[in-house]
Amino acid sequence: MAFARTLLPGVLCLALTGAPAALPHAAAAVPYDGQADHESALFGLKATNNAAAQEFTVDSARLSRVSVWLGSGAATGTVTAQVRRDRADAGSVIASTTLDLAALGGAGAGWVEFPLSAAVTAGDTYYLHLQASTAESGPIAWYGTTRAVPGSSTSWNYDRAYWGGWHAYTSRLAFHIDPTGSERCGETEPCYVPTSALAARTSGLLTNRVATEAVLPSFAVGASYVEGSNVLRLPSGRWRYLPDGASASTVVEADDPGALAQVEESRAWLAAGKVPGATAAQREASRRALLSMRALLKPNGAFAAAWAPAWEYSWPRDGAFAAAAFAATGHDEEAYRILGYDALTQRADGTWEARTELDGSGPPDARKWQLDGNGWVPWATWQWYQAAPADGRDERLRALYPMVREAADHAARSLGPDGLPPASPDYWELDTTTANIGTAAPLLAGLNAAADLAARLGTTADAERWGEAARRLSAAIATSFAPLGYQRTVDGEHGRDSAVAFMAPPFNAAPAGLGEALDSTYRALLLPNGGVSPGNDPSFSWGSYAWTASTSFFALAWAGTGEPAKAGRVLDWVLSKRNGLGELPETVNGAGLPSAVAPLGWTDSLVVLTALALQGSAQPTPPAARSSAG
Repeated sequence: MAFARTLLPGVLCLALTGAPAALPHAAAAVPYDGQADHESALFGLKATNNAAAQEFTVDSARLSRVSVWLGSGAATGTVTAQVRRDRADAGSVIASTTLDLAALGGAGAGWVEFPLSAAVTAGDTYYLHLQASTAESGPIAWYGTTRAVPGSSTSWNYDRAYWGGWHAYTSRLAFHIDPTGSERCGETEPCYVPTSALAARTSGLLTNRVATEAVLPSFAVGASYVEGSNVLRLPSGRWRYLPDGASASTVVEADDPGALAQVEESRAWLAAGKVPGATAAQREASRRALLSMRALLKPNGAFAAAWAPAWEYSWPRDGAFAAAAFAATGHDEEAYRILGYDALTQRADGTWEARTELDGSGPPDARKWQLDGNGWVPWATWQWYQAAPADGRDERLRALYPMVREAADHAARSLGPDGLPPASPDYWELDTTTANIGTAAPLLAGLNAAADLAARLGTTADAERWGEAARRLSAAIATSFAPLGYQRTVDGEHGRDSAVAFMAPPFNAAPAGLGEALDSTYRALLLPNGGVSPGNDPSFSWGSYAWTASTSFFALAWAGTGEPAKAGRVLDWVLSKRNGLGELPETVNGAGLPSAVAPLGWTDSLVVLTALALQGSAQPTPPAARSSAG
């Protein structure tokens, strides 16, 4: 859902497009106490010249809260809701509550609940009165409908400059008296959503381990996960979850048996592995990251980058990092499942498509394949092997070995006379005209990993062939990239690249001089919002957006090269950008707000790996291949 803005006479229309259908109108035979339709910004509320009121009756002896659909173009100020016996008489107030707009998140729109406890008389007429105060020019409006609403009472607009006071309208303001069940905000319709929250497309995930459903930003406001789970606790106190066997979520009472069973199962899964982190914040972020990675993993081993249409595909690169993180935290089955999917989707020439449909049926489009997968997948296989239970490990590796062989052989064959791989789209998913570090460094890690795996299985010829290729590539990187500070391309025309971190552990043993390259690249890519851009290629701009994955590259690299203080500071920044559900976003915009999608599986994996390293459990690095003479 996104905000659609239209300027109307006197008010700013701030409507959530694509909102769920309005709730049914109350039957005319019972006292009317709620109007849910809110397609129009009806009346401005700004003191002292404007206010609005809605007549209502009740059939109970007490009310506890009211809700209204409010839209505000102002980020600061207050809104006061009152229940009055006489709309024009401030002395007739029987209940009053004032809410702060900044506390609501600033400018935005949606249902706002006001606690208003008061004794009332069934059948009597009361007035729900709203008035706002702000020093800003932005309008604040109460929404409703101009359509006929059977059984509803009169709405009133106070406009001193135009009407000279109160004026009755046939339009009806959106409100609920004592909302319950699905009338509570956050269930079928959103609570007040700050516009800042809508910088992101998704905010979280629900899953039953087969199906996955995104939590939209408009329904994440005021919600939280039940600890250790992907069950969502709503502002109403009820729970939303994706039942086993279902493809869509449902709202249930708290502690519903089906939802509780999911909570207990996911907590047991976490407990079966380890949740890394040197601090409480790191452990909390790692716990959420692991659960999100699990929600993105499909039963067939496909690992979705995120859960929004343009991200619901499996990239070998993202899956490799997830497999490494799962393996390192003791979740062997999930790691091996990803590698099994890689084996099934490998192309006949040993390469992989840039991404595939989650059912493994093939690529969704003609996006060019990317050679770095031939490094990432063998590297991830080696990482899995290092962490896998020893019993049966070699036999399971043999099942993956044909995939490793094809990948490593293609990587070795790709090296030119200069020892470098050909130009190929890198993790930017953009072509370069000369070899790039975003491909060369992963291939070096993959060739070293494949050579070591071959040696462990006793396939000496493979080990020697890939070891020789790794040595050639390493020498070429030292000759062509190192003098440039590991810039993006060997021609030095495409600027700095956060992929310099791929030359550090746990990918490659850090070569001499890498520390200065890391430092200078980080400084060059650092943005005012505190994160880094993937690169500063003069031919392509990333704008003001920091990428959490690229920023995390440096945290992981510094953790692996003995710079824990630097790593910790960068990781702290990444963790500070978690959204209200604790999820890690793909990007952070110029205003410092989470944007694009959350969670992003790649960033989740990097945070887990960095947290492991900072608590002293760093992943191993594939050993550099030695010549047979050495």
